[in-house]
Amino acid sequence: QVKLVESGGGSVQPGGSLRLSCTASGRPYGPYAMAWFRQAPGKEREFVAASASRKYYSASVRDRFTISRDRGTNTIYLQIDNLKPEDAAVYYCAESPYYGGVYMVREEYDDWGQGMKVVISS
Repeated sequence: QVKLVESGGGSVQPGGSLRLSCTASGRPYGPYAMAWFRQAPGKEREFVAASASRKYYSASVRDRFTISRDRGTNTIYLQIDNLKPEDAAVYYCAESPYYGGVYMVREEYDDWGQGMKVVISS
């Protein structure tokens, strides 16, 4: 059974930084791809960033978000800098065991974390 455990969410002032973490367990050889999505109130869940054979970013976050990965611990991180009000959302970690995907769509991911809230507050 695959399990994803997220940490690092919270309340941050505009312009501040945050580092989210997600550790996957349960696959003998680890996930092939791991990703971050987010869902703001009243909106669809959207792709943010992914790590597979290379890194993928949504165009809207490319300049401020950095995804990194520790394959030894099956952990991914999302460094978010210069936080803006529109970054407020529930952030979800996801994992996929599959090769050859696009890695930017929800349907390619088998398992999801519980989500954690990021609040932008001055």
